[in-house]
Amino acid sequence: MNFNERVFVLTRAIPPGKVLNYGEVARLLNKPQASRAVGYALNATPDGADVPWHRVVGKIGNYGRISTRALTYSVDQQRMLLEAEGVIFDEQGLFPLSQYLWEPDPAELAAIADLFSQ
Repeated sequence: MNFNERVFVLTRAIPPGKVLNYGEVARLLNKPQASRAVGYALNATPDGADVPWHRVVGKIGNYGRISTRALTYSVDQQRMLLEAEGVIFDEQGLFPLSQYLWEPDPAELAAIADLFSQ
């Protein structure tokens, strides 16, 4: 399974109303220096794919934010999808990661790792 496919598998596992930031996705994939590659992978999500790309966000300190670097999807579209899942943004367009960050437990990580080997 190539890197993009691994990003898609992990992103599919993020529950509604939860997020991961690009760096955390890279870390969970054992590629801690690959946060930019995570963004490129999600930007290359095929049309109609069941990858909830909107659940991967940027990070500023302890806050999540919409990344404006993506070319395929709009900031407004990502925010709308996250708000529909219950993420509440402040007036600066930020939200507390402590409230929305997905922290998979060991069983979830093991199940994801099993998918990587298929």
